[in-house]
Amino acid sequence: MEWIQKILPVVIVLTLLVSLFYSFKSRRSQDPKLRGLYASRMNIAMGIMLIIIAVSQLFFFTDSNTRRVFGVVCFLLGMFNLFAGLRNHSYFTRQ
Repeated sequence: MEWIQKILPVVIVLTLLVSLFYSFKSRRSQDPKLRGLYASRMNIAMGIMLIIIAVSQLFFFTDSNTRRVFGVVCFLLGMFNLFAGLRNHSYFTRQ
């Protein structure tokens, strides 16, 4: 269990860097198809990051109402970003 607590911050930072990378690529791209594809990849990475933050808040720290609410909000936002990113990625790859 302790090794999971050490790996989660590394995964959070990696997904943050991937999200930033695709955010910059999306903003600089002139092609609308590539712009949408990069934005969808950014949403996927951001969704994974938010879900991991929620898991770490809900399961690995002392329990409080504030932490629970924050964890649930992060989880819901992460699931929405992940779903929207996967949906948009399939749409832009088909074009």
